[in-house]
Amino acid sequence: MSTQTVHEQAEIPAGLAGWRLDRALAELFPDYSRSRLQKWLKSGAITVDGRVPRPRDSVAGGERVVVDAALEAADAVTGQALPLDVRYQDDSLIVIAKPAGLVVHPGAGNHDGTLQNALLHHFPELAALPRSGIVHRLDRDTSGVMVVARSLAAHRSLVEQLQERRMGREYLAVVAGVFTAGGHVDAPIGRHPRERTRMAVREGGRAAVTHYRIAERFPAHTLLRCRLESGRTHQIRVHMAHIRHPIVGDPVYGGRMRLPPGADEAVTAALRGFRRQALHAERLTLSHPETGDAMEWTVAPPEDFLALCEALRAHRDRGPDG
Repeated sequence: MSTQTVHEQAEIPAGLAGWRLDRALAELFPDYSRSRLQKWLKSGAITVDGRVPRPRDSVAGGERVVVDAALEAADAVTGQALPLDVRYQDDSLIVIAKPAGLVVHPGAGNHDGTLQNALLHHFPELAALPRSGIVHRLDRDTSGVMVVARSLAAHRSLVEQLQERRMGREYLAVVAGVFTAGGHVDAPIGRHPRERTRMAVREGGRAAVTHYRIAERFPAHTLLRCRLESGRTHQIRVHMAHIRHPIVGDPVYGGRMRLPPGADEAVTAALRGFRRQALHAERLTLSHPETGDAMEWTVAPPEDFLALCEALRAHRDRGPDG
């Protein structure tokens, strides 16, 4: 099997000025452990403004980081005969509908059974591409549409579109509380200072902007359409919790479950029974890497998401007197 490579680029935010380089890299690239990043630094696989620095060097902010590294054989991902819901494919792109519960790529606690394993089974040629062509990801329990590059040229184009905010990603989210109008959250996101598996709004984090508008109101909840201007880990989940409208069912950022006034048995069961974040990537827009044509895909929410909305809707329509 071809050696898998990692190619990443990022700019160190001004808020990280004064940090050790290896610590700043762990903040920028949370998919990789600090020890692995240190190893890549020492081998010259990571450059900062074109030079090879030491892990203990301090950063000033604004430096350009480039990672070009090979994954060790023990870390190479193999194909597995897992189902894959392909909605579109050509020589440049593969568009898939990811179900809730599927991890995008192997990591701690998830060594196989991931989307990346499935992609390598159905499209073995992806082994030659960085991360098997995966250019963005969805959290394990978030469903919806994703695009995967099928060539190096397409990979470069899609990464550029993401970095330049030309790729459109729109989500549906059921959140606690009732909004009176749409708006946006502009708050930097970084690794939680104490709980390393969580993200948080924090000074020195990476710039993050989430736009939202109201799709439907319920007595104590709102169905939102959220559009990402940036793409940080757990971004919508963290931003909604930050403005005190956490996503229903979110096991990490959701807090205490909120029942609507006069909640009956049906709506209570629906809310208690929804045990993942009610977040779905519904729509994806981009420019085709080869033709430049504007392309768009929409994936309908899964049954559990639709059932939750229907329960909230039915409770609303019954009114306070049932």
